[in-house]
Amino acid sequence: MNPLLATLGGKLTERWLNLLVLPGALFLAATAIGTTLGHRHWNDLDGLRTTLNDLAARPALERTGTAALLIALALLTATAASLAAQFLGGVIEQYWLRFARDPLSHALVDRRSRKWRRREQELDAAYPITRTDADDGDGDAVPTPARTLAQIQALTDARNRVALRAPTRPTWYGDCMQATADRVAAAYGVDLAALWPRLWLILPEPAVRHIQSAHDSFSAAARLAAWAVGYALLACWWWPAGLVAVGCAAVARSRARGALEALAGLIEAAVDVHGRELAGRVGLIGADSTGLLGHETGDRMSELFRKAD
Repeated sequence: MNPLLATLGGKLTERWLNLLVLPGALFLAATAIGTTLGHRHWNDLDGLRTTLNDLAARPALERTGTAALLIALALLTATAASLAAQFLGGVIEQYWLRFARDPLSHALVDRRSRKWRRREQELDAAYPITRTDADDGDGDAVPTPARTLAQIQALTDARNRVALRAPTRPTWYGDCMQATADRVAAAYGVDLAALWPRLWLILPEPAVRHIQSAHDSFSAAARLAAWAVGYALLACWWWPAGLVAVGCAAVARSRARGALEALAGLIEAAVDVHGRELAGRVGLIGADSTGLLGHETGDRMSELFRKAD
């Protein structure tokens, strides 16, 4: 039992240091440097060294108890800062995935819809007109030039950076999840929001692990965005922190998009692979039936799971 407790304690300590202490301590160090130097003397290393020497020379810091108390206070403050970043990261995550329920969100949807329609029109105009060589009489289609194909791919990527489908939510992240729900509904006639909690209960361990990993990556990106907010506030006293904020925001955006694309794909794949199994477990189809999950079964599953009358 003692080796097990020691192993668990070591893992918890490592996780506490990596997730809470180190990011918070880095932010506290940047805060101390920024508030000491300010905008005018932002790179005054000599002044910073002098301040540290004066602080270290104080008699109170020579006492072991005082030094231990200051270290404990620094650890607690770093942990508190990291907990605040985690809370703000959760708020940012919900903000990214929100529905349009307020005037500002509706305005964002309208703006993104206009941009998406422009990209869609540019993409439609780029497609060549399919024609056949009537002189040869063999009916072979004229091949599309490589330059045109590259242009079409570039325009498709530009449109998909706005949204995979016509926007219905204020952000790309929300539209990505909405596109997954729409594809599932179109393929099987099932409401993904009602289906998912039940499907999650029967997923095998490898699928659960991959989905949880993708979700954790998305949450980590949201926490990084929260740190970007903290460094942006620090930039009010020390402008180099603004560069850190921009870097954190850019990395958070890139990681969040990649993680959410992976999460949406895994959720859709889980429905494709295990949706019929769930229908069999709740008794809507026979255990020996074959074929794909049909729209009729999907509609019945949605009614059952929503507890519709």
